[in-house]
Amino acid sequence: MGFTLNGSHMAIPDYQSIMLPLLRLTSDGNEHTLREAVEELAEGFNLTEEERRELLPSGSQFTFANRVGWARTYMNKAALLESTRRGYFRVTQRGRDVLSKNLPELNVKFLDQFPEFIAFRTKHRDSEQAIEPTDTISLQTPGELLESAYQKLREDLSSELLKTTKECSPAFFERLVIDVLVKMGYGGSRKEAGKAIGRSGDEGIDGIINEDRLGLDVIYIQAKRWQAPVGRPEIQKFAGALQGHRANKGIFITTSSFTREAEDYVAKINSKIVLMDGDQLSQLMIDHNVGVTPVTSYETKKIDSDYFIEG
Repeated sequence: MGFTLNGSHMAIPDYQSIMLPLLRLTSDGNEHTLREAVEELAEGFNLTEEERRELLPSGSQFTFANRVGWARTYMNKAALLESTRRGYFRVTQRGRDVLSKNLPELNVKFLDQFPEFIAFRTKHRDSEQAIEPTDTISLQTPGELLESAYQKLREDLSSELLKTTKECSPAFFERLVIDVLVKMGYGGSRKEAGKAIGRSGDEGIDGIINEDRLGLDVIYIQAKRWQAPVGRPEIQKFAGALQGHRANKGIFITTSSFTREAEDYVAKINSKIVLMDGDQLSQLMIDHNVGVTPVTSYETKKIDSDYFIEG
């Protein structure tokens, strides 16, 4: 290995902390691939298997691999590394010169001395300043900054959505629940599903919906627009109502939460009862566009290396 780190365990390093170890890895002058670099650096940083496989919030890429990729990109822009052929890179003479200084660390501030990097940063400075309000956040890669901003917007929307849902009438809340379940693929059409809700008249059951579009099985629904947590007695009553119908599938949905006793009870009984609290409900509403309207859509892309292979 072309670099050494102390043997103690550490959390997943930020992309700037990866720069110097990555540059040291290339000090042998050979070509390296990103995949190889990720594996060797993970060993050098003594990352656990769980940390190596930790995903970005979108689930689209491993966090550590993403950070290694951005460390390579930034040093490439500063001409410390160069791309040699598709998927391969190696150290440049400038990179060797930097290594000869025996620096304790390498970061964006250091790279700002190189004109190529200054040109790269100037081109993107407006957008970076918009999403890098503090030095702490700037430790994230641009991809992580975008995902963090998205997660914050989603959390704020979820909170506002749940507050609005709690203020609507019980009848409207029941219709909202059906809209979510239909968007998830249950119950067939909205019209068919709407006929089921509120029609059972049985204590402990608010409605019935088909599990699939063919109606091969049904799911019983209880929807509670509550502020206080739902306890075990309410779930027991719902389970009893299911047994009265010789049913074994139910969904108990609330705008609040469930007590530990309620969750433990569901885990032990034979009937399959899914508990959906307010946070889960609001997330599903966002995922399936119930009560929310898309404003702007951003699509991130990466280069298609296969396209540039000349036959």
